Amino acid sequence: MAVIQANNLLEDCSQIESGPMSLLESGPQGTFVGIYDGHGGPEAARFVNQHLFENIKKFTSETQGMSADVINKAFLATEEAFLSLVQQQWEIKPQIASVGSCCLVGIVCGGHLYIANAGDSRVVLGRSDKSEKEVKAVQLSYEHNASVESVREELHSLHPNDPQIVVLKHQVWRVKGLIQISRSIGDAYLKRAEFNRAPLLAKFRLPEPFDKPILKAEPTISVQKLYPEDQFLIFASDGLWEHLSNQEAVDIVNNYPRNGIARKLLKAALREAAKKREMRYSDLKKIDRGVRRHFHDDITIIILFLDSQLISSSISQGPLLSIRGGGGTPGNFNT
Repeated sequence: MAVIQANNLLEDCSQIESGPMSLLESGPQGTFVGIYDGHGGPEAARFVNQHLFENIKKFTSETQGMSADVINKAFLATEEAFLSLVQQQWEIKPQIASVGSCCLVGIVCGGHLYIANAGDSRVVLGRSDKSEKEVKAVQLSYEHNASVESVREELHSLHPNDPQIVVLKHQVWRVKGLIQISRSIGDAYLKRAEFNRAPLLAKFRLPEPFDKPILKAEPTISVQKLYPEDQFLIFASDGLWEHLSNQEAVDIVNNYPRNGIARKLLKAALREAAKKREMRYSDLKKIDRGVRRHFHDDITIIILFLDSQLISSSISQGPLLSIRGGGGTPGNFNT
């Protein structure tokens, strides 16, 4: 696990939980990974870090098993709770309506891998290819970013009467000309019209009221079986993927010792960021947080190595683990 801060305030949060996936003793065991890439402030990412996994355990207990439906319900329950918080604080802290978070979740449970994504973080699997004697990168999530044509098409189909639903601004596609992502938790100002008015800052306010949410909180969910050739998973916020390709990241993880590997991946991304600006990595490291945001984003990486014997074991009683990173919480590994 590794985190680098670029903003004045670290807006990323993350967590790893290994052990019970429900509130019942007889419930499933597994491993949960969450990457929460905040924007507009750290509040939404911190909120998700505190509540999403608890909601997953609650819904897993109710249905007595892990499923895509459980994960979807947990995302929506976390969203509703955060929007209630926005409502409570609206009068005294209206800017909380413009705070949101991308959410990427991975759950290994019962021999299956569940991936849920809302926003533009990404998970990549390293899978060994025996015939070619190499480890290949397999992308397991796709980004909800207006720069992707299929995302723009989805927005147009959901908002057929709004020709301005996506706008090309300074050569970047943005939803309503304001934000690149189309799914998130938070961003209440683009979910409920009641939060898109004064005293919210004028730059976030839309000229016309809207009658249905512009952004969605539902994640895209995939479920797949894990196989012995599946070696490791790289979960990372978009800051990593701006500078490294899927295969480059997989090659680094595969070719170096496990100890400190997330930090090594982080350094590789920062070296690329420095190279793009024709500067040395050592000089990039000296730039203060805040100014650094012009060179790279906050980056959070979690690498999960897969043990096929442990995954296929019916009891799957691995070590209990709970680590939370970022957002000023303990367990924050800054490089």
